[in-house]
Amino acid sequence: MSKKNKAPATPGQKLIAKNKQAHRLYEIVDKIEAGISLRGCEVKSLREGRVTLKEGYIRFKEGEAWLVGVHIAPYENTGPHDQPDPERDRRLLLHGYEITKLQAQVEQKGLTVVPVRMYFSRGKVKVEIGLGKGKNVHSKREDIKARDIQRDTARQLASYK
Repeated sequence: MSKKNKAPATPGQKLIAKNKQAHRLYEIVDKIEAGISLRGCEVKSLREGRVTLKEGYIRFKEGEAWLVGVHIAPYENTGPHDQPDPERDRRLLLHGYEITKLQAQVEQKGLTVVPVRMYFSRGKVKVEIGLGKGKNVHSKREDIKARDIQRDTARQLASYK
């Protein structure tokens, strides 16, 4: 098993991609699972793990949530006439009350909605989106310091055994 496809938290899910930048740049306050509207050749490309979530974010237009800035590489065995734009906006499948709630929090509190990870759940592609508050340099340093302390204590405990 490669590093990229570690076992997900919930059984029955196959991890496609993870946005490592999301936890580094944002303090994730809330997470929501959303479906995503895709074309067949995009799903085949996702099965090969050819997606980049790094620059992705969620935009709200006319009562719908759209995934913007996510690159899904074209599937190689598809003809040139059937390949969609790799950077196209993709509609997220959420309930109306979830969209309203997220949109209100983004507008009032100045939060951002970013994709955290993408995975297959029972054959369907799901996107875990996180409501995040931007971190400043000081809080990033605190996170690094806390991670180093945790690593050092784990090493100390392992050496005593």
